[in-house]
Amino acid sequence: MSKGNKNLDVFYFPFLWRGWGRAFLFFLFFPFSLSAQEFGRITLLFAGDLMQHQGQIDAARRPDGSYDYTPCFQYVKEEVSRADVAIANLEVTLAGRPYRGYPQFSAPDEYAQAVKEAGFDVLLTANNHCLDRRQKGLERTIRVLDSLQIPSVGTYTDKSDRESRYPLIIERNGFRIALLAYTYATNGIEAQAPNIVNYIDKTQIMEDIRKARMQKADVIIACMHWGIEYRMLPEYQERQMADWLIAQGVDHVIGGHPHVLQPMEIRPDDYTAARHVVVYSLGNYISNMSAPNTDGGAMLKLELKRIGHITALADCSYSLVWTSRPSLRGGGNYLLYPAANPPEGITPEEKSRLSTFLQKARNLFKKNNIDIKEYFFK
Repeated sequence: MSKGNKNLDVFYFPFLWRGWGRAFLFFLFFPFSLSAQEFGRITLLFAGDLMQHQGQIDAARRPDGSYDYTPCFQYVKEEVSRADVAIANLEVTLAGRPYRGYPQFSAPDEYAQAVKEAGFDVLLTANNHCLDRRQKGLERTIRVLDSLQIPSVGTYTDKSDRESRYPLIIERNGFRIALLAYTYATNGIEAQAPNIVNYIDKTQIMEDIRKARMQKADVIIACMHWGIEYRMLPEYQERQMADWLIAQGVDHVIGGHPHVLQPMEIRPDDYTAARHVVVYSLGNYISNMSAPNTDGGAMLKLELKRIGHITALADCSYSLVWTSRPSLRGGGNYLLYPAANPPEGITPEEKSRLSTFLQKARNLFKKNNIDIKEYFFK
């Protein structure tokens, strides 16, 4: 059953703790949590880049001039909808006509509607393409997402808008989840006042973490648009930034931008029994990119539990997805497949390309992942 019409309790408006201060609070409650009843669980699903290249726009166009993206997500919709909260990176603007792909994206509004109907609850907008259509594009994208009741995080019409919406606090299953989102740059285009884009700035991030703690978030997740395109291992800068974010009080870090998969890991906290998930890149979710290793990505399933006063990581796993394009099937739309369990009847060309993606992705993760395994769905 689709979550397309599901309503989340969202608060746009938990103190900064680290080191011995955080350790003190953890161990203060830890003796009680050992025998305490588990109060609940929540499952978060993170997906990579929702791209919209010209080939995708052309394939979705109907004879009457409208656009239909419904087929694109038909094989993953059920899995996305199972999550309590599903989050993806919207790496296009919804700036209106003329619709264009790379290098300055503007996707039809129907694309956002299909993304919602596929089960996604929150979209990240802090990325290097968010200003492709300048002020008009940034503001119209926010308006369209608001009209569809899709919370977004990372770009704002003005200071007041940011103060009321950020950090994004989502309440579900008794949990308060704070989402932060930042981008390394916006392709040399500067935001025009009063618009605001969340750039990676340590001073601002520290203030945002403090605000999230003041809003009594149970967990803080930072979504980072960073790294170098097409490289399948993170650079030193991204590893260092992930370390810094966790040291400041972020619980989990989810990255994107390289358009290819990069490793993921669970790492122990330096001071407590907590565990932190760090994902450097989830790759593309759906796209028409032709560079090697860009035709697929991963969905990350992050499960949290509350025992006593503690919110902790219960489980974390990933599932691979792959985009089939019309040229491999003799026409139709772009289709997103569960890579390990594609639908019956796919063509030999699809099987060959999918197999290549799977082999490379699994080899990468086998060598570099730490304590995060693959899961499968149909």
